[in-house]
Amino acid sequence: MTAPSLRAIPLRILPASMLLARSGLGGRGSVHLIERHARVYRHSWAVLASGFFEPLFYLLAIGVGLGGLVGSVNGPSGHVSFTSFVAPALLATSSMNGAVFDSTFNVFFRLKYAKFYDAALATPMRSGDIALGEIGWALIRGGLYAAAFMIVMLAMGLVHSAWAVAALPGALLIGFAFAGAGMAATTFMRSWQHFEFVTLATLPMFLFSTTFYPLGVYPRALQILVECTPLYQGIALLRGLTLGPLAPSLLWPVLYLALMGLAGLQVAGRRISRLLLR
Repeated sequence: MTAPSLRAIPLRILPASMLLARSGLGGRGSVHLIERHARVYRHSWAVLASGFFEPLFYLLAIGVGLGGLVGSVNGPSGHVSFTSFVAPALLATSSMNGAVFDSTFNVFFRLKYAKFYDAALATPMRSGDIALGEIGWALIRGGLYAAAFMIVMLAMGLVHSAWAVAALPGALLIGFAFAGAGMAATTFMRSWQHFEFVTLATLPMFLFSTTFYPLGVYPRALQILVECTPLYQGIALLRGLTLGPLAPSLLWPVLYLALMGLAGLQVAGRRISRLLLR
């Protein structure tokens, strides 16, 4: 793709993008980058839709299948069915996996092999636009998956609180946190072998961040360690929204994930500028 094609079609710029431009986090260029990705995936919609099925298969195999043997577990507001307990955790995990995949593998290919960002920076687009655009696109994909999964949860009767309407923004916040961190980490990678560290980070979080059992099964020392992980914070947020009454303690996961995403966004923008504008 040649550099001028990144600016081919003018878009109406929202006030939010103008504010981001002034803050140094990105601006109108990020909107054009998102439009470019949407045009590319328009011709490969099956690949785009495939990300929805992974959490659905987990829900059916573990939540429904194993749930018939487990019975009920202790949730945020009392005992709930195992399927209801697992469903919001799988929604959080899906948000993590989708954001990490988009912000690591795809970004690395565009950065190291396709030289896409070199072409982008030959236009008025800045490194902050690239970082914000990539994270924004990851959030759009994650939002589509989260919305479809929420429909499945509603159809299966796995939502027990009116505050579940905030679960979709919560899933987007989880995606923002992991997309920012994933893109920042990718700018430090030099080969495909380094992606084993991504799996090393995400797989233990998936298994041990109370995805399938309550935090109380751990000794207190391990509980503190698990509570420090971002996926646990995301799971706690979505479980609180879908299973129990709204509690002030849910503000902590919101703050944790927002700061994580903003920090990753800043680091990614600076690293891209350092790597490509030397």
